[in-house]
Amino acid sequence: MLDALTMSNGRSIPAQGFGVFQIPAEQTADAVAQAIEVGYRHIDTAQSYFNEETVGEGIRRSGIDRSELFVTTKVWLDNYGEDATYASVKASLEKLGLEYVDLMLLHQPFNDVYGSWRALEQAQADGLIHSIGVANFTPARLHDLGSFNAVYPVVNQIEINPFHQQVERVAELQKLGVTVEAWAPFGEGRSGLFDNPVLAGIGQQYGKSVAQVVLRWLYQRGIVALSKSVHPERMQQNFAIDDFALTEADMATIAGLDAGASLFFDHEATGTVDYFTNLIAQRRNNS
Repeated sequence: MLDALTMSNGRSIPAQGFGVFQIPAEQTADAVAQAIEVGYRHIDTAQSYFNEETVGEGIRRSGIDRSELFVTTKVWLDNYGEDATYASVKASLEKLGLEYVDLMLLHQPFNDVYGSWRALEQAQADGLIHSIGVANFTPARLHDLGSFNAVYPVVNQIEINPFHQQVERVAELQKLGVTVEAWAPFGEGRSGLFDNPVLAGIGQQYGKSVAQVVLRWLYQRGIVALSKSVHPERMQQNFAIDDFALTEADMATIAGLDAGASLFFDHEATGTVDYFTNLIAQRRNNS
């Protein structure tokens, strides 16, 4: 197991996280229990994944002591606003079957982030959350939020993969003392990541898969990686990255893959705001 990282509030966060985005609901509990059996001690979910209940079921099924596990969930946009966010924290805890979560994030940098942040501060003070942070925020947006409130975000979870490395953004966040997490570290296989000859070639040197190379690359950059799989053998493989290290030359070679553009969407574009606004409206109309 890799060493944990220390967040700016002094609490530890496991460097290897198991994410559950888009895992089918009927498979989530088994996947979480299997991930914990493999050795994962960091589980990452969200209100918008609609699987907090089955994540909680998987945790209970594993039999692990709560104190050994780091659980993250995230507030979704339709629960933004001070009162709505606080209520959603309690709802998430009820679904997870937990008395507290280790980390709660604001999932997107839109809508009433200030009211929601005050709610997270209060929930933290009330012992419902140990640490609070954000996702998909620019460094300036995060710094603004932290500077004008009582608690500074300890984490920013952003898209990072070999084709979108966000070198300057990561450096700026780390300079601010923020722990950086990478969602979709494999880019969901887009742009042929798993067949990339550069990554495959590096992996061959160490007898490792492309996925293992990517996860090791993130760890050596001081970034928490959130990987996912429903296959126990791949979970084991993704977790087993503590027995090799990439050289400076390897890191430089991977740096050359950076295309400098998101594989998903640009959180600074007005079109992205429109996308999420329309998504929330559609969900409300269908509820």
